Amino acid sequence: MASSAASVIRFDHVGVTVADLEAATAFFVGLGLEVEGTAGVEGEFIDTVTGIPDASTEIVMLRAPQGGTMLELSRFVRPAPGPVPPAAMATELGLRSLAFEVRDLRALVDRLGADGYGLVGGIGDYENVWRMAYVRGPEGMIVALAERLDGV
Repeated sequence: MASSAASVIRFDHVGVTVADLEAATAFFVGLGLEVEGTAGVEGEFIDTVTGIPDASTEIVMLRAPQGGTMLELSRFVRPAPGPVPPAAMATELGLRSLAFEVRDLRALVDRLGADGYGLVGGIGDYENVWRMAYVRGPEGMIVALAERLDGV
């Protein structure tokens, strides 16, 4: 086992690269996340960390109202991003969804549907504890939304 000096301290953020930073930011702000900060990053640091020479990116950091792990949305200015891959299904390998606990899932799903973000499948209840749905968010990402039903 590794020494405690090299251990993870906390889960800080999840990073998602998008082509349309404004649309993706608007989607997540619409879910209730708050913009924590924005930045443009280029130079030796980003080149070194990403392994991409002459990289330039714009970043928006978002946080849930009660804090916790943040969501980093980034759009590369340089190099130009490739095409958005086709919408993946939940069974494909890799990061498949971002999950959020929400209030009034059905109303939120209706509002997102009116904005053009539809369900991947349907709304399901799990053991009278959770009501959950997958929504196809910006650029095809799956966003899992879960409402606690048991009042805990």
